[in-house]
Order: sequence, then structure tokens, then C-alpha cells
Amino acid sequence: MHLKALELTNYRSYAHTFLRFTPGITVFVGANGQGKTNIVEALWYLATLSSHRVAHDAALVRRGEKTAIIRAMCERAGRDVRIDMQIAPGRTNEVRLHSQPLARPREILGQVRAVMFSPEDLALVKGDPEGRRRFLDEILFEIAPRFASIKSDYDKVLRQRNHLLKQMRAMNKGRGGKHAADEIGGMDPREAAETTLEVWDEQLARRGAELMRARLHLVNRLRPHVGYSYLRVSSDEGADPNLGLGPEGRGAVSSPANIRYASSVLEGGLAAATDAETTRDEPPLPSLQQLHDALLAHIAERRDDEIDRGVSLVGPHRDDLEIRLSDFPAKGYASHGESWSLALALRLGSYDLLTIEEGDLGDGEPILILDDVFSELDAHRRERLGRIIKGAAQVLITTANDADIPRSIGDDVHVVDVVKGSATVREGGPRGASDMGATW
Repeated sequence: MHLKALELTNYRSYAHTFLRFTPGITVFVGANGQGKTNIVEALWYLATLSSHRVAHDAALVRRGEKTAIIRAMCERAGRDVRIDMQIAPGRTNEVRLHSQPLARPREILGQVRAVMFSPEDLALVKGDPEGRRRFLDEILFEIAPRFASIKSDYDKVLRQRNHLLKQMRAMNKGRGGKHAADEIGGMDPREAAETTLEVWDEQLARRGAELMRARLHLVNRLRPHVGYSYLRVSSDEGADPNLGLGPEGRGAVSSPANIRYASSVLEGGLAAATDAETTRDEPPLPSLQQLHDALLAHIAERRDDEIDRGVSLVGPHRDDLEIRLSDFPAKGYASHGESWSLALALRLGSYDLLTIEEGDLGDGEPILILDDVFSELDAHRRERLGRIIKGAAQVLITTANDADIPRSIGDDVHVVDVVKGSATVREGGPRGASDMGATW
């Protein structure tokens, strides 16, 4: 797929801009704070319903305005995909697909397929598990959007269960004592809470098993691509363009980089089903029933701890993507350069996987976004990355300096200068994007 047009209204620094795109490589060049990243962030928001820079939508709306609008036209599988999104902080965002309103914003997931690499991605290696879980879920929702609904349902159950656990914690501390008026239908409040908790346990295990199994399958599919991508960006041998292995051969490549889905629930026999050798593309998965039963058993084991702390301690919300280098945990072991290579391998691996996993619409090759990445890489890694992305269908790059653009991407590049929220094609350059001030 590729992006054909993008229109922003009251989005960040843009009061209004209209940009046209063609396949190939487009580079946005401009000093920091001029609005380069705002352009690619808007596209990423359509793909994931989130920003890679901020947690809340309020920052996306131009100062003094109440709403922001993103409109995009993409071509996928030979047909146009038009999306209109109105971002309204404090309210539910409004989304239209082909001018038809959607009931929920998450119904747009899977329509725009993109992979973004940015400086913030170093946290995938060095940061907390939450960012790695989000990384997995973003890929999962692009491949199979229905899991966004499962994740949403899981989060609702989790909130309700945590609220009840906090109430039970207060009861155990003896707040208020026990009175006849406290009885619920003749039942002691603590007994009523325990009965309700069992209901939430079942709901958590059922939805959690679906989400966990989907993530496990995703990690198993992603593993060989990550290992292979690490070789390509970190070593001269791996960067050799003649080493252009297809997906079927990557699992047999020996790489120091490896990933594994880590969960306290996966113990004993279940662990054996998920600890795949790097030479196996798709190891066997536990069944939904196995994961459901394992979740319930582990919840029962941690019951007292959960009540004491007033929070759910078991489930996919506590899991992690374990990243290893030379069989050591990458976090705390990998050097700064190795950490960058690992983060880049995660994104390039997901790009390869999304290209293979076409989803419902077909034409699965995603738009590749590199946001201010080249300045963070040394010259060797920049050139290796340039060779890798050169053949992609569409690449959007932001950079503050022309000198950071690797020579390996070639000369057929659309260069767009961005100054104070205005994006214009560089004079004498190919026509790849333009601020036309137009309407649809």
C-alpha cells in the first residue's frame, strides 16, 4: 500500500496543509521544531490510534482550537482507502471510512498499515515492559484488528477486577467494621466480594487467554525476522545485499539476537511449547483452554497477594517481550550501539512480517516511517539501513540535516523542505509531495 494524500487541519503546528505523495522515498528536511515529525505522526495515528510522542490527544490539537482533523487517501490492493478522523480531546474521536461514520474509532485499525522507527524506540530495549507490550499489540492490531476489541474488553475487566480488589483490601484492614446493614442479600460483604471476584477471574482468564495466545503466535512469527534484521544492520556480512534471504530461510540463520514472550503463567509444559529454537519458524502453541486453565490456576495461587496489594498480578498486562543478545538479556547487557541495532531489528522485523501477513485487504506491505533516525546512527549503520529500505514500496523519512541522509538510498528521492509548519518541494527536486493548499 502507499499514501497518496494527507490533509491536516489544526493538527499540532499546522493550521492547514495538504500533501500529495507518490511511491518511493520521500525525505522531509528541516530544523528541529519546524513540523516534520507532525506529518508522519499524523499518519502513524491513523495506523495505531496513538502517538509515538505523547500519551494524550490534547497535545495533538493546535493551540487555541478544540479539534484537529486528519484526512488521508491511501491506495491498497488496487483501490483507494479514504479516512477522515476528528480528534476531540475529552470526547470520543469521530472516524469516517469512505465518508461513512464508524461506530468506534478502533474499527479503523488495519486500514492503514505502517511501521515507524523513531529515537523513542530505544526504550523498546532499555525501557519498561509496557512499551514492549504496546509494540506487540500495535503489530497484532494491524494484522488482525479484531484483537483490538479483545484487548479493550480485557482492559475493562481488569479495571473492574482491580476496583474490587481494592475494596477487598480495605475490608481486610477492617475499615468500618461489620454491621447487619452491610450484608448483601443476607451474605457477608466479604463473601459477596469473593463470589464476585470469581466471576471476574473467569472473565479475565477467558479474554486473557485469547490475547496471550495471539501474542505468542506473533512472537513466534516475528522471531526469525528480528534475528535476520539484526544481522543486516549490525554486521558487514549481514549487510551484504547478496544475503537477501526470503522468509522461509531466515529461521535457519544463526543470529545473536533473539526474542521470547515472557509470562509468569507460562510454566512447565506450557513453557516448553513457547521456548522455540531460533531455527524453528512456528513452534507449537498452547491451546486456548490450556492458557485459560493456567491463568485461573496462577490467579488462585496469587489470590492473597492480589488482595493485600489491591491489584491484579496475573495476566497478559504483566507479561513482557524478552529481548536477548548472545543469550544475555539485552537490557543492561547490550551496548548503546547494539541497543540501537536491536531496536531497529524489531521494527524492520515487524515490517517484514506485516508484508507477509497481508490481513483482510491484501497488499500488506506497510508504509515505512523513519522519524529522525539517521542522526542517531553511526555512518556504517546509516548506510546499511539505507540499503535495506531502498527497495521498499514507500518510505517517509524526517531529518534535520541533508548530510544524515545515507548515500545508499540512491538519488531517486523526493525531498521536501519543512519550515514553520509549511512543507514545500525543494526547487529542482522530483515532485513527490507538495503543499497545495487544496481540498479533496
